[in-house]
Amino acid sequence: MVKAMRVYELGGPEVLKWEDVEIGEPGEGQIRVKNKAIGLNFIDTYFRKGVYKAPNFPFTPVCVEAAGEVIAVGNGVTDVKVGDIVGYSGNPMGAYAEEQILPADRAIHLPPSIDPIVAASVLSKGMTARFLLRQCFKVEHGHTILVHAAAGGVGSLLCQWAKSLGATIIGTVSTKEKAAQATEDGCHHVINYKEEDFVARVTEITSGKGVDVAYDSVGKDTFQGSLACLKIRGYMVSFGQSSGTPNPVPLSALAPKCLYLTRPSLMMYTVTREELLATAADVFANMESGVLRVRVNHTYPLSEAAKAHADLESRKTTGSVVLIP
Repeated sequence: MVKAMRVYELGGPEVLKWEDVEIGEPGEGQIRVKNKAIGLNFIDTYFRKGVYKAPNFPFTPVCVEAAGEVIAVGNGVTDVKVGDIVGYSGNPMGAYAEEQILPADRAIHLPPSIDPIVAASVLSKGMTARFLLRQCFKVEHGHTILVHAAAGGVGSLLCQWAKSLGATIIGTVSTKEKAAQATEDGCHHVINYKEEDFVARVTEITSGKGVDVAYDSVGKDTFQGSLACLKIRGYMVSFGQSSGTPNPVPLSALAPKCLYLTRPSLMMYTVTREELLATAADVFANMESGVLRVRVNHTYPLSEAAKAHADLESRKTTGSVVLIP
Protein backbone atom coordinates (compact mmCIF):
# COMPACT_ATOMS: atom_id res chain seq x y z
CA MET A 1 0.00 0.00 0.00
CA VAL A 2 1.11 3.55 -0.74
CA LYS A 3 -0.38 6.96 -0.01
CA ALA A 4 -2.27 8.80 -2.74
CA MET A 5 -4.81 11.56 -3.26
CA ARG A 6 -8.28 10.32 -4.20
CA VAL A 7 -11.33 12.13 -5.53
CA TYR A 8 -14.77 10.65 -4.78
CA GLU A 9 -16.89 13.62 -5.89
CA LEU A 10 -16.42 16.71 -8.01
CA GLY A 11 -15.87 20.03 -6.32
CA GLY A 12 -13.37 22.37 -4.75
CA PRO A 13 -9.94 21.53 -3.33
CA GLU A 14 -11.59 19.98 -0.27
CA VAL A 15 -12.65 16.89 -2.29
CA LEU A 16 -9.00 15.74 -2.42
CA LYS A 17 -8.62 12.92 0.11
CA TRP A 18 -5.27 11.51 1.33
CA GLU A 19 -5.48 7.75 1.81
CA ASP A 20 -3.89 4.34 1.31
CA VAL A 21 -4.18 2.68 -2.12
CA GLU A 22 -2.99 -0.56 -3.70
CA ILE A 23 -0.74 0.00 -6.73
CA GLY A 24 0.10 -3.53 -7.84
CA GLU A 25 3.00 -4.72 -9.96
CA PRO A 26 3.85 -3.59 -13.51
CA GLY A 27 2.43 -5.68 -16.33
CA GLU A 28 3.64 -6.21 -19.87
CA GLY A 29 5.38 -3.07 -21.15
CA GLN A 30 4.89 -1.21 -17.86
CA ILE A 31 7.11 0.21 -15.14
CA ARG A 32 6.56 1.17 -11.51
CA VAL A 33 7.93 4.55 -10.50
CA LYS A 34 8.54 5.95 -7.02
CA ASN A 35 7.73 9.60 -7.49
CA LYS A 36 10.24 12.18 -6.30
CA ALA A 37 8.30 15.23 -7.48
CA ILE A 38 4.93 15.94 -9.11
CA GLY A 39 4.18 19.07 -11.12
CA LEU A 40 0.91 20.92 -10.48
CA ASN A 41 -0.99 22.22 -13.51
CA PHE A 42 -4.38 23.82 -14.09
CA ILE A 43 -5.57 20.71 -15.90
CA ASP A 44 -5.50 18.94 -12.52
CA THR A 45 -8.18 21.32 -11.27
CA TYR A 46 -10.25 20.79 -14.44
CA PHE A 47 -10.61 17.08 -13.68
CA ARG A 48 -11.28 17.76 -9.99
CA LYS A 49 -14.12 20.14 -10.89
CA GLY A 50 -15.49 18.11 -13.78
CA VAL A 51 -14.54 20.49 -16.59
CA TYR A 52 -12.79 17.43 -18.04
CA LYS A 53 -14.32 14.02 -17.37
CA ALA A 54 -12.35 11.46 -15.38
CA PRO A 55 -12.54 7.90 -16.76
CA ASN A 56 -13.83 6.50 -13.47
CA PHE A 57 -14.64 7.25 -9.81
CA PRO A 58 -12.97 7.41 -7.43
CA PHE A 59 -9.78 8.53 -9.18
CA THR A 60 -6.28 9.65 -8.33
CA PRO A 61 -5.78 13.10 -9.89
CA VAL A 62 -4.09 13.63 -13.14
CA CYS A 63 -0.79 15.41 -12.94
CA VAL A 64 0.63 15.75 -16.42
CA GLU A 65 4.26 15.88 -15.33
CA ALA A 66 6.28 14.06 -12.69
CA ALA A 67 9.67 12.51 -12.09
CA GLY A 68 10.94 9.61 -10.05
CA GLU A 69 12.98 6.43 -9.79
CA VAL A 70 12.06 3.22 -11.58
CA ILE A 71 11.64 0.51 -8.91
CA ALA A 72 10.18 -2.32 -11.01
CA VAL A 73 9.76 -3.21 -14.68
CA GLY A 74 7.34 -5.55 -16.40
CA ASN A 75 7.96 -8.11 -19.11
CA GLY A 76 9.04 -6.80 -22.49
CA VAL A 77 10.57 -3.57 -21.18
CA THR A 78 14.03 -3.01 -22.67
CA ASP A 79 14.61 0.76 -22.76
CA VAL A 80 14.13 1.33 -19.02
CA LYS A 81 15.69 -0.46 -16.05
CA VAL A 82 15.36 -0.44 -12.28
CA GLY A 83 17.23 2.53 -10.82
CA ASP A 84 16.72 4.84 -13.81
CA ILE A 85 15.57 8.38 -13.03
CA VAL A 86 12.80 9.27 -15.44
CA GLY A 87 10.24 11.95 -16.09
CA TYR A 88 6.83 11.40 -17.60
CA SER A 89 4.04 13.50 -18.98
CA GLY A 90 0.43 12.93 -19.95
CA ASN A 91 -1.54 9.72 -19.56
CA PRO A 92 -2.17 7.62 -17.60
CA MET A 93 -3.95 9.51 -14.85
CA GLY A 94 -2.78 8.94 -11.30
CA ALA A 95 0.47 10.71 -10.46
CA TYR A 96 -0.83 12.20 -7.18
CA ALA A 97 0.63 9.17 -5.44
CA GLU A 98 3.86 8.05 -3.82
CA GLU A 99 4.21 5.43 -6.56
CA GLN A 100 2.59 4.83 -9.94
CA ILE A 101 2.37 2.26 -12.72
CA LEU A 102 2.81 3.66 -16.23
CA PRO A 103 3.65 2.55 -19.76
CA ALA A 104 7.41 2.32 -20.27
CA ASP A 105 7.11 4.11 -23.62
CA ARG A 106 5.99 7.31 -21.82
CA ALA A 107 9.13 7.43 -19.64
CA ILE A 108 11.78 10.01 -20.52
CA HIS A 109 15.31 9.58 -19.19
CA LEU A 110 16.44 12.73 -17.41
CA PRO A 111 19.85 14.24 -18.20
CA PRO A 112 22.16 14.13 -15.15
CA SER A 113 22.20 17.93 -15.08
CA ILE A 114 18.44 18.18 -14.46
CA ASP A 115 17.15 17.54 -10.95
CA PRO A 116 13.90 15.52 -10.66
CA ILE A 117 12.16 18.42 -8.89
CA VAL A 118 13.07 20.74 -11.75
CA ALA A 119 12.03 18.12 -14.29
CA ALA A 120 8.64 17.68 -12.63
CA SER A 121 8.13 21.42 -12.70
CA VAL A 122 8.99 21.89 -16.37
CA LEU A 123 8.53 18.75 -18.43
CA SER A 124 4.92 19.21 -19.51
CA LYS A 125 5.04 23.01 -19.36
CA GLY A 126 8.25 23.11 -21.38
CA MET A 127 6.97 20.68 -24.00
CA THR A 128 3.77 22.72 -24.20
CA ALA A 129 5.77 25.90 -24.79
CA ARG A 130 7.73 24.08 -27.47
CA PHE A 131 4.78 22.94 -29.56
CA LEU A 132 3.02 26.29 -29.13
CA LEU A 133 6.01 28.27 -30.40
CA ARG A 134 7.45 25.85 -32.95
CA GLN A 135 4.44 23.95 -34.31
CA CYS A 136 1.04 25.57 -33.66
CA PHE A 137 2.46 28.83 -34.96
CA LYS A 138 6.15 29.00 -35.81
CA VAL A 139 7.38 32.12 -34.05
CA GLU A 140 10.27 33.85 -35.79
CA HIS A 141 12.27 37.06 -35.57
CA GLY A 142 10.02 40.06 -36.18
CA HIS A 143 6.77 38.50 -34.97
CA THR A 144 4.75 40.20 -32.24
CA ILE A 145 3.03 37.82 -29.86
CA LEU A 146 0.53 38.13 -26.99
CA VAL A 147 1.00 35.85 -23.98
CA HIS A 148 -1.69 35.76 -21.30
CA ALA A 149 -0.70 34.71 -17.76
CA ALA A 150 2.85 35.64 -18.69
CA ALA A 151 4.18 34.92 -15.19
CA GLY A 152 2.55 31.49 -14.95
CA GLY A 153 4.23 28.13 -15.40
CA VAL A 154 3.78 27.90 -19.17
CA GLY A 155 3.67 31.66 -19.73
CA SER A 156 7.08 32.20 -18.15
CA LEU A 157 8.67 29.62 -20.45
CA LEU A 158 6.83 30.94 -23.51
CA CYS A 159 8.26 34.41 -22.90
CA GLN A 160 11.82 33.18 -22.37
CA TRP A 161 11.78 30.95 -25.43
CA ALA A 162 10.07 33.51 -27.66
CA LYS A 163 12.66 36.11 -26.67
CA SER A 164 15.43 33.80 -27.89
CA LEU A 165 13.58 33.52 -31.22
CA GLY A 166 13.58 37.29 -31.71
CA ALA A 167 9.89 37.98 -31.14
CA THR A 168 8.39 41.08 -29.57
CA ILE A 169 6.41 39.88 -26.56
CA ILE A 170 3.37 41.48 -24.98
CA GLY A 171 2.42 39.78 -21.72
CA THR A 172 -0.59 40.15 -19.43
CA VAL A 173 -0.43 39.66 -15.66
CA SER A 174 -2.56 40.41 -12.59
CA THR A 175 -0.10 41.97 -10.10
CA LYS A 176 2.93 44.24 -9.99
CA GLU A 177 5.06 41.37 -8.71
CA LYS A 178 4.08 39.21 -11.67
CA ALA A 179 4.77 42.14 -14.00
CA ALA A 180 8.34 42.28 -12.71
CA GLN A 181 8.81 38.55 -13.35
CA ALA A 182 7.33 38.79 -16.85
CA THR A 183 9.74 41.61 -17.67
CA GLU A 184 12.65 39.52 -16.39
CA ASP A 185 11.48 36.65 -18.58
CA GLY A 186 11.65 38.74 -21.74
CA CYS A 187 8.36 40.61 -22.10
CA HIS A 188 8.92 43.88 -23.93
CA HIS A 189 5.51 45.18 -22.86
CA VAL A 190 3.65 44.06 -19.73
CA ILE A 191 -0.04 44.81 -19.17
CA ASN A 192 -1.69 44.49 -15.76
CA TYR A 193 -5.18 43.57 -16.87
CA LYS A 194 -6.56 44.49 -13.44
CA GLU A 195 -5.60 48.10 -14.12
CA GLU A 196 -5.68 48.42 -17.91
CA ASP A 197 -7.80 47.30 -20.87
CA PHE A 198 -5.44 44.85 -22.54
CA VAL A 199 -7.12 45.17 -25.94
CA ALA A 200 -6.67 48.94 -25.95
CA ARG A 201 -3.05 48.62 -24.83
CA VAL A 202 -2.23 46.00 -27.47
CA THR A 203 -3.79 48.24 -30.11
CA GLU A 204 -1.65 51.12 -28.86
CA ILE A 205 1.57 49.08 -28.66
CA THR A 206 1.13 47.69 -32.19
CA SER A 207 -0.04 51.00 -33.68
CA GLY A 208 -3.34 49.37 -34.55
CA LYS A 209 -1.82 46.47 -36.49
CA GLY A 210 -2.44 43.76 -33.90
CA VAL A 211 -0.36 40.71 -32.98
CA ASP A 212 0.65 37.77 -35.14
CA VAL A 213 -0.48 35.22 -32.56
CA ALA A 214 -2.26 35.21 -29.20
CA TYR A 215 -1.46 32.45 -26.71
CA ASP A 216 -4.48 32.27 -24.39
CA SER A 217 -4.60 29.88 -21.44
CA VAL A 218 -7.11 31.98 -19.48
CA GLY A 219 -10.20 31.26 -21.55
CA LYS A 220 -13.54 32.88 -20.89
CA ASP A 221 -12.29 36.20 -19.47
CA THR A 222 -9.82 36.90 -22.28
CA PHE A 223 -10.93 34.92 -25.33
CA GLN A 224 -12.92 37.61 -27.15
CA GLY A 225 -10.31 40.23 -26.34
CA SER A 226 -7.57 37.98 -27.69
CA LEU A 227 -9.43 37.67 -31.00
CA ALA A 228 -9.73 41.45 -31.12
CA CYS A 229 -5.95 41.81 -30.64
CA LEU A 230 -5.05 39.75 -33.71
CA LYS A 231 -3.82 41.23 -36.96
CA ILE A 232 -5.23 40.22 -40.32
CA ARG A 233 -4.63 36.46 -40.79
CA GLY A 234 -3.57 36.23 -37.15
CA TYR A 235 -3.52 33.01 -35.12
CA MET A 236 -5.60 32.44 -31.99
CA VAL A 237 -4.12 29.61 -29.92
CA SER A 238 -6.48 28.73 -27.06
CA PHE A 239 -4.69 26.19 -24.88
CA GLY A 240 -6.37 26.56 -21.49
CA GLN A 241 -9.36 27.90 -19.61
CA SER A 242 -8.37 28.89 -16.09
CA SER A 243 -11.23 31.42 -15.93
CA GLY A 244 -13.80 29.06 -17.48
CA THR A 245 -14.72 27.68 -20.88
CA PRO A 246 -15.02 30.38 -23.57
CA ASN A 247 -18.41 30.97 -25.12
CA PRO A 248 -18.93 29.33 -28.53
CA VAL A 249 -17.56 31.29 -31.48
CA PRO A 250 -19.40 31.25 -34.83
CA LEU A 251 -17.14 30.74 -37.83
CA SER A 252 -18.42 34.05 -39.19
CA ALA A 253 -16.64 35.85 -36.34
CA LEU A 254 -13.29 34.79 -37.82
CA ALA A 255 -14.12 35.98 -41.33
CA PRO A 256 -13.60 39.79 -41.14
CA LYS A 257 -9.85 39.41 -40.49
CA CYS A 258 -9.48 35.88 -41.90
CA LEU A 259 -8.34 34.55 -38.52
CA TYR A 260 -7.06 31.10 -37.63
CA LEU A 261 -8.24 29.36 -34.45
CA THR A 262 -6.85 26.22 -32.82
CA ARG A 263 -7.39 24.41 -29.51
CA PRO A 264 -4.28 22.21 -29.18
CA SER A 265 -3.13 19.79 -26.50
CA LEU A 266 0.29 18.39 -25.69
CA MET A 267 -0.90 14.80 -26.09
CA MET A 268 -1.80 15.38 -29.73
CA TYR A 269 1.70 16.72 -30.39
CA THR A 270 3.47 13.81 -28.65
CA VAL A 271 1.43 10.91 -30.02
CA THR A 272 4.41 8.73 -30.92
CA ARG A 273 7.43 7.97 -28.76
CA GLU A 274 9.61 9.64 -31.39
CA GLU A 275 7.59 12.87 -31.07
CA LEU A 276 7.70 12.66 -27.27
CA LEU A 277 11.47 12.19 -27.07
CA ALA A 278 12.22 14.86 -29.70
CA THR A 279 10.04 17.38 -27.89
CA ALA A 280 11.58 16.62 -24.50
CA ALA A 281 15.10 16.74 -25.93
CA ASP A 282 14.46 20.24 -27.31
CA VAL A 283 13.27 21.39 -23.88
CA PHE A 284 16.31 19.90 -22.13
CA ALA A 285 18.67 21.45 -24.70
CA ASN A 286 17.17 24.89 -24.13
CA MET A 287 17.45 24.46 -20.38
CA GLU A 288 21.08 23.42 -20.59
CA SER A 289 21.94 26.30 -22.94
CA GLY A 290 20.37 28.83 -20.57
CA VAL A 291 17.48 29.85 -22.84
CA LEU A 292 15.00 28.47 -20.30
CA ARG A 293 15.37 29.34 -16.62
CA VAL A 294 13.01 27.27 -14.53
CA ARG A 295 11.59 28.73 -11.33
CA VAL A 296 10.25 26.26 -8.81
CA ASN A 297 8.67 29.03 -6.78
CA HIS A 298 6.36 26.88 -4.67
CA THR A 299 6.61 23.39 -3.19
CA TYR A 300 3.98 21.63 -1.11
CA PRO A 301 3.85 18.19 0.49
CA LEU A 302 1.70 15.94 -1.68
CA SER A 303 -0.54 15.46 1.36
CA GLU A 304 -1.33 19.21 1.15
CA ALA A 305 -2.38 19.14 -2.50
CA ALA A 306 -5.70 20.76 -1.57
CA LYS A 307 -3.90 23.90 -0.37
CA ALA A 308 -1.77 23.92 -3.52
CA HIS A 309 -4.91 23.75 -5.68
CA ALA A 310 -6.52 26.59 -3.74
CA ASP A 311 -3.43 28.79 -4.09
CA LEU A 312 -3.13 28.06 -7.81
CA GLU A 313 -6.78 28.86 -8.51
CA SER A 314 -6.66 32.09 -6.49
CA ARG A 315 -3.60 33.21 -8.49
CA LYS A 316 -1.31 33.28 -5.46
CA THR A 317 1.42 31.39 -7.32
CA THR A 318 3.97 32.29 -9.96
CA GLY A 319 6.16 30.05 -12.07
CA SER A 320 6.05 26.33 -11.34
CA VAL A 321 4.39 24.56 -8.42
CA VAL A 322 5.63 21.14 -7.32
CA LEU A 323 4.14 18.54 -4.95
CA ILE A 324 6.64 16.44 -2.98
CA PRO A 325 5.62 12.92 -1.86
